[in-house]
Amino acid sequence: MSKIHAEHVFTSESVSEGHPDKVSDQISDAILDACLAGDPQSRVACETLVTTDLIVLSGEITTKTKVNWEEVARKAAADIGYTDGGIGFSAHTCKVLVCIHEQSADIAQGVTTGKGLHKEQGAGDQGMMFGYASNETKELMPAPIIFAHKIVQELARLRKKFPTRYAFLRPDSKSQVSVRYKGGKPIAVETIVVSHQHSPKMKITELKKLVKKVAKKVIPAKFMKGTIKYHVNPTGLFEIGGPHGDTGLTGRKIIVDTYGGVGSHGGGAFSGKDPSKVDRSAAYMSRYIAKNIVAAKLAEKCEVQVAYAIGVPEPLSINVDTYGTGALDNDAKLEGIIRKIFDLTPAGLIKTLKLKHPKKNGWSYQDTAAYGHFGRDGFPWEKTDKTVALRKAALRLLKK
Repeated sequence: MSKIHAEHVFTSESVSEGHPDKVSDQISDAILDACLAGDPQSRVACETLVTTDLIVLSGEITTKTKVNWEEVARKAAADIGYTDGGIGFSAHTCKVLVCIHEQSADIAQGVTTGKGLHKEQGAGDQGMMFGYASNETKELMPAPIIFAHKIVQELARLRKKFPTRYAFLRPDSKSQVSVRYKGGKPIAVETIVVSHQHSPKMKITELKKLVKKVAKKVIPAKFMKGTIKYHVNPTGLFEIGGPHGDTGLTGRKIIVDTYGGVGSHGGGAFSGKDPSKVDRSAAYMSRYIAKNIVAAKLAEKCEVQVAYAIGVPEPLSINVDTYGTGALDNDAKLEGIIRKIFDLTPAGLIKTLKLKHPKKNGWSYQDTAAYGHFGRDGFPWEKTDKTVALRKAALRLLKK
């Protein structure tokens, strides 16, 4: 049972859509979206590398639809804002190298219904996945990661919406927010760090003023009281950035993608993977479960772990930890409730969250690939539509 600290400071970071690793994530997920749009049964494990004037696409993809890999990759990079060859990476002029082959037949056998040792669709890999939720923010997310995301997201919005006014902003940026907690609850932002790629003509005072304005806009006022330390471009210069400044790879920002270091992480990345890969789909379902438990007021904080074996339909284990905040006297009772309400087979994850038809349901995998996979409206795992069922099941246990 985890302890709640009397008082402590916790820090989380985010990176913008223009960060080289996030460029890779978005390209990989754009490829996934293109495959699923034409063939919902596509099997995709797409890895992307970006560096100076180069995009490399690799991985295993089995699909019945025809996709122009190069065209999809260039469009994703252009949408981010990499259209100027003068900064070392342009979607229009960079080289694109495609090294894609089909999914291994051995893996396909285990994850295709009726083909493996089990009749049902099995998990696409072994491993453990975690979901987390907390009532400390309206998004039911940890405050530091949500605040860090919102800062870089708003800076990107301004860069794109007002290209003349904010011409000094370039796509690559990072943020970091330190929040003081007391009794397990966030009480104040202590430090904000922002490093933002910029044009040679930018004055650092201009960026500092903008960062403070954005922080006050996106972080609730109750957390912005007192003296806040700001570190804006603390090296002094950030002209060389994006894939020209640092090679990017798919799946390197797994803590940015999830809960900012709060809770546990199974180690698996998300982007570029179709939903047969439980690295992704089970992490989404675990968040869905944890969020609904907190929304149902069965806990103030909740972490859900599930574990799978490749080719096996049912999870090997489910573990729930409410950090001593649960409404029931034993977290193990929540495990039984979860098994009754949620279908945790790979096929069940996909069906419940409609993971093979994102576009039809108003979202895309590419949307998830920057500013966090959790805590943003529009994704099916962010719904809180199981609260009534959870409360009823808990009430039945309390009456026994």
